[in-house]
Amino acid sequence: MAEVDVNNVTVSQGFRMLFSLMTPNESSFATVGEVPKYVNQATPYFFGMIILEIVLGWLKADGSQIKTNDFITSLSAGMMSRLPQLMVRSLELSTYIYVWNNFRLLELPWDSAWTWWLAFLGVDMGYYWFHRFAHELNILWAGHQVHHSSEYYNLTTALRQSVTQQFSSWIFYTPLALFVPPSAFAVHIQFNLLYQFWIHTELVKTLGPLEWVLNTPSHHRVHHGRNQYCIDKNFAGILIIWDRIFGTFASESDKVIFGLTHPINTFEIWTVEFLYYPYMWQRFWEEEGILNKLSVIFKGPGWAPGKPRLGDIADLPEITGKEVPHDPAWSPSMQVYVLLHFLLLLDVYNNLLLDQTILSEMTVLVLTAYVLLSLTSLGFLIDQRPNAAELEILRCVVIMVLHRFGYIKPLFPELAFAIEAFVFASTVYWSLQYLKQRADRMKKQN
Repeated sequence: MAEVDVNNVTVSQGFRMLFSLMTPNESSFATVGEVPKYVNQATPYFFGMIILEIVLGWLKADGSQIKTNDFITSLSAGMMSRLPQLMVRSLELSTYIYVWNNFRLLELPWDSAWTWWLAFLGVDMGYYWFHRFAHELNILWAGHQVHHSSEYYNLTTALRQSVTQQFSSWIFYTPLALFVPPSAFAVHIQFNLLYQFWIHTELVKTLGPLEWVLNTPSHHRVHHGRNQYCIDKNFAGILIIWDRIFGTFASESDKVIFGLTHPINTFEIWTVEFLYYPYMWQRFWEEEGILNKLSVIFKGPGWAPGKPRLGDIADLPEITGKEVPHDPAWSPSMQVYVLLHFLLLLDVYNNLLLDQTILSEMTVLVLTAYVLLSLTSLGFLIDQRPNAAELEILRCVVIMVLHRFGYIKPLFPELAFAIEAFVFASTVYWSLQYLKQRADRMKKQN
């Protein structure tokens, strides 16, 4: 049995789990309860690699840019996507355990290397088909489009995840539950996700012969492109062999232009996460006939009456290579303000994830509501919405109350007074901004 504390991994394991280099001996467990929460524990490694990418990008003339607005939006989506698991166990894992307990046909030994490798391959192929269907079924694309909404391609893009996607992926993994123990699945579903973090970068150009077997930054850049040759290609998680086998592989050639074929042009997190659902609902009601209505849901996002199941690629906007990402101007001082408040929020969020088992249900609910309020308000500020000041006043007041009643404890206690002073000053500033905006509106009305 692997001797790994469920609350800790070593530094070596922390780096190796990002590249799926953990061995069967150190990551095989008898029960699901013994499996470390690798994804939660990967947070410091994520940020370490993001900082490294930023530094290397500055040093290289052709390094990828990281914009504050896009950076915060991607991390906000990642944070929001993890919040449901504070309330309920992962649907993927819960369903898997249910099928295993009630319908398994064979019980493979949890401590066998063969079982470990079978779980690795099974999860990776399950991910390929889930990912492919997430692009080919409009109802699944509504969730997955969140991950493709950034017009940049860097490590923060990997964290831009959907809240709703996790509620459909379980379907593609349950066949494994007929014979592979849940503990093995719990390990590999995390490793598969973690591997996909580091391939979201423009700094790594090619990995030579490994390009034939592994999903690499080059292959995944194609997947995130909106060029015609990139559409619906390279769905792999870890092994690119699935795309080569099933005919969905494309190698990187022309300059890749990233993002959705029709950019959403917003950084407000609720819009980023959910705007596609009302669009799909509108299309559903506008179509005539039940078959067309069902086609809106169960065919590809590019489908229209008289078109192929996945749509006609010729209908997509032409890519010239000169496209510029949505990046409205905002002052450096506002960028610093939003970034500082976001870093304070990250500290609260990280503590919430790591301490959820020892916190009361009320504390978890209060802090979850605070996280959602903060993500919303900061998104309003980035989008420069007219009502951003009112929401930010409310958020700052909530922060001060939570600090006062001990719901929020800073990483460094000696900074508690400085943080409270900063939040108080923020409240005063936005109150003055609100009064000024209100006075301006009244003048215009008169």
